[in-house]
Amino acid sequence: MSSPSPKPLLATLKGARQLVPPIWLMRQAGRYLPEYRALREEKGGFLALAMESDAAAEITLQPIRRFGMDGAILFSDILIVPMALGQDLWFEIGEGPRLAPTITARDVLEGLRTNAGALEPVYGTVRKVATLLPPETSFLGFAGSPWTVATYMIAGQGSREQAEARRLAYRDPALMQALVDRIAECTIDYLLGQIAAGVEAVQLFDSWSGSLSPVQFEQWVIAPTARIVAALHARAPGVPVIGFPKGAGGKLPAYARETGVDAIGVDETVDPVWAHASLPANMPVQGNLDPLALIAGGATLDAAVDRILAAFAERPHVFNLGHGILPDTPIAHVEQLLARVRTEK
Repeated sequence: MSSPSPKPLLATLKGARQLVPPIWLMRQAGRYLPEYRALREEKGGFLALAMESDAAAEITLQPIRRFGMDGAILFSDILIVPMALGQDLWFEIGEGPRLAPTITARDVLEGLRTNAGALEPVYGTVRKVATLLPPETSFLGFAGSPWTVATYMIAGQGSREQAEARRLAYRDPALMQALVDRIAECTIDYLLGQIAAGVEAVQLFDSWSGSLSPVQFEQWVIAPTARIVAALHARAPGVPVIGFPKGAGGKLPAYARETGVDAIGVDETVDPVWAHASLPANMPVQGNLDPLALIAGGATLDAAVDRILAAFAERPHVFNLGHGILPDTPIAHVEQLLARVRTEK
């Protein structure tokens, strides 16, 4: 076990096991925080916040100021990439994101033109945050993985069971491959841009990977992720890549072995004891508290935290949720979680 690091999260992602695991929470900058709600009321909708560098930087920093998290996660959205690829992006109040035109035929995809300038506000946010973070806090960038991003580009919105994308993958695999390739190319450039601007590690979110069969998982999750990771390792050596294939379940070990990611995020449906036994030895693992256990608080929360800490005690571990923090999460329960994790056992 290593001695305390000046940046414990970054050291853990590089393979050092800490006496007290570092912690950050997916969606830690968001609606459960009153300071976020106040800024959103002042500035307008989500997209307006994400694309205004000053506002997005402020939101990124809010949970660091309030809780002293070990990692700051860039405030943005995985659908910035489709916007950069030429789709119109907007958010319907109470219903979530919308994209147009939907990708249903090759001529639609070929008609889209990449607009790298759409990414500049995000890089501006990164540069601002990088100058303001405490020296012990690691800075995480992110992007959506190609399969998950493709599901939105095909359906034009979040979709039940990602049926539209899965149908297209079976009906026209060449079109799906062309779409996934376009997303992967843009994602590589996007993450390299974030790294150049100041992030120290990146996470690939594959939120809908759990909807795929094993063969499709290999084709649409593992293969493009491996391509992205290889490019990042070649062009930004030393920058850790976290893969988060939500819903992968029993396919997690294959993902960990075959994608080349430096660390793997585990969702709340995975038994941490099984994950520790099944994943490559000494690979850093991130997760995997159920966001609803965080809402429950009290003894339920303590017991869930203790089980995860015990399961991953013998490997590098970044404590996190199994998915994003929910808007109705009490602030006091986040404080309870931090106190529990940071108590040396």
